[in-house]
Amino acid sequence: MRVTVQGRVHPKVGRAAAALLSAALALAGACLPKSQTGARHGGRQITLYGFSVMKEVMDKAVLPGFAAKWAREHDGEVVSFTTSYAGSETITNQILAGVVAHVGIFSIERDVERLSQKGLVTSDWKAAPSGGIANKTPFVILVRRGNPKGIHDFPDLAKPGVKLIHPDPDGSGGAQWSILAIYGSELKKAEAATGGTDQARALQLLKGVWKNVLSTPDSARAARTQFETGYGDALITYELEGLMMKDAGAPFEIVAPRSTVFSEHPAVVIDKNVPAEDRAVVDAFMQYLWSDEAQQAFVKFHFRSVTREEFNDANKEFAKIELPFTVGDLFGGWQRAYPEVIDGVWRRQVKQK
Repeated sequence: MRVTVQGRVHPKVGRAAAALLSAALALAGACLPKSQTGARHGGRQITLYGFSVMKEVMDKAVLPGFAAKWAREHDGEVVSFTTSYAGSETITNQILAGVVAHVGIFSIERDVERLSQKGLVTSDWKAAPSGGIANKTPFVILVRRGNPKGIHDFPDLAKPGVKLIHPDPDGSGGAQWSILAIYGSELKKAEAATGGTDQARALQLLKGVWKNVLSTPDSARAARTQFETGYGDALITYELEGLMMKDAGAPFEIVAPRSTVFSEHPAVVIDKNVPAEDRAVVDAFMQYLWSDEAQQAFVKFHFRSVTREEFNDANKEFAKIELPFTVGDLFGGWQRAYPEVIDGVWRRQVKQK
């Protein structure tokens, strides 16, 4: 409990008296009753775990925005956040191991389902707005300035001499989205051309691309960092990562594939970790994620809004994807995509070869 005492201590007050005063104030603060609105002396604390690329928008915009809103509506009560960001499977494993996170934002739905199976997420998280998806973004290719390798679509990543940085699908949600983007792009193109999918063609492309993978960092953000330091010719990543690098004047270009997946990112309450007295503020924070203010903040930081398409129109940097798809409409959701594509195709037919 944090107690803030305004004013000055007279210089003649000795150290012992000051110590007694401090102890008395701390004891009094601990015994203060909660207000009818649930406000507590010393404020509120929310612990949020998010997948790696959520860091900037959450720390710089969404969390301060909610804290300001809560203070306006609750007599100046302070809400502070403890945050941690890493690969989606990594933060899921940390929560499963006992980390007391109150809210999680994940790259893939499968990680939420793992938490649900262990009794950590007990509420119907898909009952939230947009089915519990807080934001989305397509997967694109980053190349060096001038595009010296002539990379214009996923098949170009399989050409001899191309060196690709790709996060590790065994720990990174972004990496799993990337696998779906490569594999699914060939299914989608075949579907557009013939009305049917071509799994053999999709497998051939994924094998060809994976042969050119130079390094597999543990998260999408770590892969971006490695690419920024000069490794590799190309990087498959979230569009927002490329746009953030562009904003910083980095010497890279964004290549929008003809067909690619839109990753969709679920936000959930880790119900088991939330005390009853904190549920109101946690629920209010969750509702805020789908507010116009938060959705526009996501767009400003190059995520795409899931509530209002006109917000996305405001970001002129967003790429136009000719043949977009989602994990739901092409693969039937993560319940099928993970066992059939990530495990059945990539892990068993590509990685082990």
